[in-house]
Amino acid sequence: QVQLVESGGGLVQAGGSLRLSCAASGNRFSINNMAWYRQAPGKQRELVAAITTAGTTNYADSVKGRFTISRDNAKNAVYLQMNSLKPEDTAVYYCNIISRGRGYWGQGTQVTVSS
Repeated sequence: QVQLVESGGGLVQAGGSLRLSCAASGNRFSINNMAWYRQAPGKQRELVAAITTAGTTNYADSVKGRFTISRDNAKNAVYLQMNSLKPEDTAVYYCNIISRGRGYWGQGTQVTVSS
């Protein structure tokens, strides 16, 4: 079993920055892809950014150039640096990892961007 703990959400004004962190823990697990998703009220959960074990990244068009995903394999952690935040970035952000063919989700962290 793998547990994910997220941190770093909060309230920020438009144009501001936040950094989300997600740390994985468990017994004898290995992590493949890591990603961040978000879900705004009344909308479906969507992929924000993903990163492979080799460091290849993928971003939603809406966040390209503003968000940066990174990972620290030694710490089993993934991060999301969010710059130039917009009100439309307001959502609950979820960490997701793939380990041994199974997907795991964090509990979510709220990001609110005020205009």
